[in-house]
Amino acid sequence: MNRRSFLWLATSLTAVGFISTKEGRAQPQMAGGLYYTHDFPGRWKGKEAGHVPKIEILKNKGKAQIQVMTAHEMKGCEHYIVKHIVLDKNYRFLDEHLFNPEKDQVPVSRFALGNYTGQVYVLSVCNKHDTWLNHTLI
Repeated sequence: MNRRSFLWLATSLTAVGFISTKEGRAQPQMAGGLYYTHDFPGRWKGKEAGHVPKIEILKNKGKAQIQVMTAHEMKGCEHYIVKHIVLDKNYRFLDEHLFNPEKDQVPVSRFALGNYTGQVYVLSVCNKHDTWLNHTLI
């Protein structure tokens, strides 16, 4: 790659990082994808309450567990939460739970995390309103 191409690429990637801003802060981006948060709802402003996953820390015999709930309706295949995904502090996959829109009434899932400590990220995927992120420290 020549110097001119390198500078163009570096400038372009820097600009992309600042496209979505709120009060001068760049929206956090996860490697490989886009997600929405309570503070950065993007095009889904006003949909935060029903899409940002709520995380409750549970303990079972000293082992970490979390319960994830998304306050979202489950209207069959028309509008529903597809799944919850749990990632570690480096955004690596830990676990997921898929919902059946024909059977599941409420999008709630539990995850046993064993001896894991640190930041946990949870994604809630809606079939109409994309992917939403929340996090907590265990």
